[in-house]
Amino acid sequence: MPAAHHLYIALSGHGFGHLAQVAPVLNAFQYRWPRVQVTVQSGLPETVLRQRMTGRFECVAGVADFGMVMVDALAAKVSESLAAYRVFHQDWQQRLAWQERQLQAAVPDGILADIPYLTLAAATRLGIPSLAMCSLNWADILAGYCADAPDLAELRAPMLSAYNSARAFLLPAPSMPMPDLQNTQNVGPIAALGQDRRAEIHHRLALSDGDTLVLIGLGGVDMRPPLDAWPTLPGVRWLVPPGWQVRRPDMVDWAQLNDYSMLDLIRSCDVLLTKPGYGAFTEAACNGTSVLYVARDDWPEEPWLSRWLVAHGNAVKIDRRQLASGDLAEPLGSLLAQPAKPPVIPTGIADVVAGLERLLDLG
Repeated sequence: MPAAHHLYIALSGHGFGHLAQVAPVLNAFQYRWPRVQVTVQSGLPETVLRQRMTGRFECVAGVADFGMVMVDALAAKVSESLAAYRVFHQDWQQRLAWQERQLQAAVPDGILADIPYLTLAAATRLGIPSLAMCSLNWADILAGYCADAPDLAELRAPMLSAYNSARAFLLPAPSMPMPDLQNTQNVGPIAALGQDRRAEIHHRLALSDGDTLVLIGLGGVDMRPPLDAWPTLPGVRWLVPPGWQVRRPDMVDWAQLNDYSMLDLIRSCDVLLTKPGYGAFTEAACNGTSVLYVARDDWPEEPWLSRWLVAHGNAVKIDRRQLASGDLAEPLGSLLAQPAKPPVIPTGIADVVAGLERLLDLG
């Protein structure tokens, strides 16, 4: 195989779910094809990318999409997002020219986009074969929030055109329906697997036998509940994100376990407290971890994520009031009483790797 093969990945920086989809695919792909050159374009910090992507790749700092403007991890700023899309599309030709320059400088043989449509549009103009992959697309997310916008069809037109221009739009289970795309292909779930470090964590945190360890991870958009006012739940220990500065004996900062990956923590805990999101749900289900998740009913993708998780994993939904008050004894007890389901196998990784091999014509 010639060393000249070059894969260009355009990665959305809207939260960490897009990275959670791409990273295990890229890691598996590079294990099979270590000589393929890889470039990753994203607005996410390079340090975050390299925590999840283990092979060699070049970074291009560039934001090709923004998704939705968020209040916090759960709520979108709808009017601000609509205004941002109008500005984005008013400058469409300039943005497209910028993306074309990035691609012309890289000279890739193929592109994987999760899910910047600007990159797919530029790839089409330059004649570079491309794949899209995601459990959602921004055209349908925008329509879910802004169905009454008078210019919705005008805004969605270049988005849908770009998504449809890819050789295929791969939909990892679970994905929202995308009726306006003609090139969708279903693939299996995608998730990276961690190592079970529970015995070591048990010792380091001096847990008691029978303690329930709950990891709080609300995704890539920060939102800190008022943990200081939560009631103490007997037998429950909480792992909280670094920087939250909680001073309670039942709550431990992740920084004390910074030699473990986030995936190791997910696999080693009894429960993940999170918001609906592709990465959190599939990683929990594939690592055999139960999920307590906060209602996010306005997010258009949420119903399909939640139905899949309830069907394939162990999960209980709570509302924002319960999150704020810490009134979690009943839902947590209900979750822990569920018969444990076997971990889901992330078969979508191999599905997408095969698609990339066809895209780059690798023998």
